[in-house]
Amino acid sequence: MAGSQEAFDRLRLIRSENIGPVTYRHLIRRFGSAARALKAIPDLAARGGGRLPRIADAAQVETEMKRIHTLDARLLFFGDRGYPALLADLGNAPPLLLGLGRLELLQRPMVAMVGARNASAAACRFAYKLANNLAEAGISVVSGLAKGIDTAAHQGSLGSGTIAVIAGGLDIFYPPENEHIQRAIAERGLLLAEQPPGTEPRARHFPYRNRIIAGLARGTVVIEAAPRSGSLITARLAAEAGRQVMAVPGSPLDPRSRGCNLLIREGATLVQSVDDILELICHFDDRAENAHCSDESKADGDSSIIAETGTPATDRSERAQVLELLSITPVPVDELVRQSDLSPSVVQLALLELELAGRLARHAGARVSLAE
Repeated sequence: MAGSQEAFDRLRLIRSENIGPVTYRHLIRRFGSAARALKAIPDLAARGGGRLPRIADAAQVETEMKRIHTLDARLLFFGDRGYPALLADLGNAPPLLLGLGRLELLQRPMVAMVGARNASAAACRFAYKLANNLAEAGISVVSGLAKGIDTAAHQGSLGSGTIAVIAGGLDIFYPPENEHIQRAIAERGLLLAEQPPGTEPRARHFPYRNRIIAGLARGTVVIEAAPRSGSLITARLAAEAGRQVMAVPGSPLDPRSRGCNLLIREGATLVQSVDDILELICHFDDRAENAHCSDESKADGDSSIIAETGTPATDRSERAQVLELLSITPVPVDELVRQSDLSPSVVQLALLELELAGRLARHAGARVSLAE
């Protein structure tokens, strides 16, 4: 883990305005430390033509650090040796995870299990048994601590290895009726959160949580899900990350099974027992999970990002070229490089300046647009 001052500076950078996962990684790689990145932000934002983003107040960051220490939680920054390697492969991997409990569970193979909140008793029983069998086989079971299938998965794997990714702060019990199992997971399993302590979960937090669930695991198993449910969003994120997608079939007469049956029709692996899962994930490339992730050596999913110190700059004409190509319609960064005929590093720096100025929005699939 980063030293105490560097950890403080990184947390302050992460909590500052207009600093998303991609921007954070660009800044750290470009300037070498959070302290230098924080000093460079005003100049970068000014060149982007916008207002100065709000830098997180040092006193508030100190309060958060103390709260994290009081909870006995750990900070896992992107680039730390203990940061999950598969999660680091995501282009929008969280810059920071807060962990409470057994961090060693992140070093095992992981499988995500998600499904309906209003799941049937039969589905919950199956999820419990499946999770129990996976945990006994040395697999960490990852889920989101929601009612229904998530709760059954955590209960089934609690004795041997369960990981709950929550949408709010580590000290917030949500849903409230799951307080007892959340406390049990903190003691016997692992709780992970991206949000600061004290954060009440909001609707916008759940998609971020879902990407972590999908990103941690070699594969995602869906047990009962409606066609437009959050569980299917998690499955889609897993597929986009190149992970295995599995589904438990159900009766076509039950609306809760339509999402799973749809996934199977679209190519997801049909799961009837733990052997189906183990057979599928045992062929997963272990090299990705054993690779050491560091800010200096870990690729950002964008080979154009360069590591350099100082305060590089784009000139006005280069920035104008990039800006002219942007609109409110998302476009791949590679397309901007091709059409501008500028070097990838120059385009990336222009985008960084615009984002810090509040004029750029980033989207999935390495796409960008003007902020509305």
